[in-house]
Amino acid sequence: MRIPLIRTLMLLAGAPALIATPAAAQPVPDVSSFDTTFRPIRVVKIADGLASPWSLVFLPSGDMLVTERPGRVRLIHDGKLEAEPVGGVPEVRYKLHGGLMDIALHPDFAANGLVYLTYSKTVFRDDKEGGSTAVFRARFDGKNLLDGSDIFVADAWSALDVNFGSRVIFDQEGHLFVSVGDRGPNGEPFAQDLSVHNGKILRLNDDGSVPADNPFVGKAGARAEIYSYGHRNPQGFTIHPETGALWASEHGPLGGDEVNIIAPGNNYGWPVVSYGRKYNGDLITDQPWREGMEPPRYYWVPSIGISGLLFYTGDAFPEWQGELFVTGMSGMLIQRVRQQGRGTHERESMLTALRQQIRDIDQGPDGLLYVVTRQDARMHENSGTVLRIEPAGPAWEQ
Repeated sequence: MRIPLIRTLMLLAGAPALIATPAAAQPVPDVSSFDTTFRPIRVVKIADGLASPWSLVFLPSGDMLVTERPGRVRLIHDGKLEAEPVGGVPEVRYKLHGGLMDIALHPDFAANGLVYLTYSKTVFRDDKEGGSTAVFRARFDGKNLLDGSDIFVADAWSALDVNFGSRVIFDQEGHLFVSVGDRGPNGEPFAQDLSVHNGKILRLNDDGSVPADNPFVGKAGARAEIYSYGHRNPQGFTIHPETGALWASEHGPLGGDEVNIIAPGNNYGWPVVSYGRKYNGDLITDQPWREGMEPPRYYWVPSIGISGLLFYTGDAFPEWQGELFVTGMSGMLIQRVRQQGRGTHERESMLTALRQQIRDIDQGPDGLLYVVTRQDARMHENSGTVLRIEPAGPAWEQ
C-alpha cells in the first residue's frame, strides 16, 4: 500500500499515525491567559513571522539568538526581532527534517564570543549525495558570525534527510554534547554499531577534539567521540542542576517517546527495545526492556513528538523549581513532569489551546520561560513565534 507523503513524514518524525486535515492558520494572540495547577499564567508574544524556528539561546545582555531551519540566525534585541538575519551562517541542507537546528554559547562566551550551531550538511559518499549532522563554531560580534568553521562532522551519512538529532549543550565541566539520530529506517541497526555515529550521543571538547576520558577511547572498532548509544532521534538536552547529569529526550517511532538519564558507555536499547510500535502497528518487542540496556526515566504512549527539555531553577515560579519541562511537536504542548514528593509521575499539560508545535524551551535571565513554536511548516512556513510565559495576577503585575 502506498503511504501518502505527509503521513510518511509524520511517521518518520515520531508523530502519531492519526492524521487530520490541518486547521487554517490561526495567529497566536499577543497576550493569552491560561490556568495551571499552581497559578494562572500569561503567554506574551515576543516575535512572530519566523520560518520553522528550532532553538533559542540568551546572550549575556538578555538579547536572544533564534535559529530558523532554512538556514538563518535571528537576533531579538531589546525585545524586538531584528529585520536582518545574522551573517556568517554556514550553508545548510534544508530538506525534510534537515536544516539549521540547535545553538549554544561557549561557557566563557562573555570573554571569547564563541557560538556553536548544529546543522544538516551535504556530504558525498561514493559520488552519491546525502547528508549528516555537523557542528559549526564561530565568534559573534553582535551582528555577524566571524571566522566560522565546522569543528565536527558526524559519520552518519544517509540519503534520507531524516532523524538528524542535532541537539547540543555544554555540561558543567565544559564538555560539549552532541546528539546524532539514527538517520531513519535504513540506519536503525547502526544505533547499536560503535563504528559509526548513527543513533549516538557524542562528547567533545570545545574545539571538537575527543576528551581523553570518553568511555570508548582506545577500544578497537569504536568511535572515540561516542558517549552513549542505542538512540533513535534525540532532540532535547538539559543538565540536571544538582547532579550535573545529562538528560536527553528522544523521539520514539509509533509511540515510545523517551526521556533518558545519560551515563557514559550505556546502551539505551534502540532498535532492539522500545515502548513504541513499528509503523505497521506491530510490536517492536513484547518485552520493552532487556538486561544491559538502560530503560527510559519517562516514556510516552502515544507520542507527543518530544523535543525540548528544561529543569526550571528560577524564582518567578517557585512552585516549579526543580521540575522537568518537556515540549511536544505533535502533542502541541508543554508538559510539566513532577520530580519531587508524592505523585512522582504527575504530568501537567499546558498551552494545548494554542495549537502550536512547541519545539524548544529555555529559561531567561529574568526567571521566566521562553518557548519556540510554529504551525505545521508544510502549510504555514512563516508561522513561527517566540513566546514568554510569566505569572499572571495582581501579585505579579505589581
